[in-house]
Amino acid sequence: MPAKEAASRELYLDLLKRILVNVIYEDPAIPNPVFEREEYNRWARNTGSDWPSVAHTMVGKARLDNVQHCLESVIADGVPGDFIETGVWRGGVCILARGVFESYGITDRTVWVADSFEGVPSATDLSHPIDQRLNMHEHNEVLGVDEASVRANFERYGLLDDQVQFLPGWFNKTLPAAPIDRLSVLRLDGDLYESTLDALNPLYPKLSPGGYVIIDDYLVPGCRAAVDEFRDEHGITDPIERIDRWSVYWRRSQ
Repeated sequence: MPAKEAASRELYLDLLKRILVNVIYEDPAIPNPVFEREEYNRWARNTGSDWPSVAHTMVGKARLDNVQHCLESVIADGVPGDFIETGVWRGGVCILARGVFESYGITDRTVWVADSFEGVPSATDLSHPIDQRLNMHEHNEVLGVDEASVRANFERYGLLDDQVQFLPGWFNKTLPAAPIDRLSVLRLDGDLYESTLDALNPLYPKLSPGGYVIIDDYLVPGCRAAVDEFRDEHGITDPIERIDRWSVYWRRSQ
């Protein structure tokens, strides 16, 4: 690959990440249980600790870097399959994934955008006590972003096309029936015990050897319990690697 082409790609992807987390215009934060202040804070934004009022992702720079790393790794190694994120908020991570494919001229991999587009279920609709205690539904005014808004965000970057497919609805209904053949990167951001298993059970069998699993909310007790139970049940011993204080990932060996 010509050095100039590689440099241009990296410049594009770096700028795309900076815009997605909005360290460019520095929008204020929405107070949340972790970061209660409203002013813009560069550390909070880069570490995914705040809830941006305008930016298209809340995951922070390190987690975006990890998505890029995983995608570029499977591209370089010829690992077959699409990208999916389960729990997309304003769509920023999926926009980055589509941008990576675009920058490499890849036309045969799909970005699957899976979300209820309503936020998270209420505590009364959840069966596991660890999820019921979390009360995430109390923040659905922020967490529930409708599908039309996410589509509009893709359009703003010029990245909404047939390689982007939406799976609207609760994971236990949509993911088992999703028309996905193979995955190379599976990113889970559903926060809860139930939503984590609702994604892992139908999607992990479709993950190619050499593909990656990214767990955004491993610090959250319910999510961690679900991941650990799933790995134990299926004899998964691939080492878990830390991304930041919130998130982890592993590469599937078989």
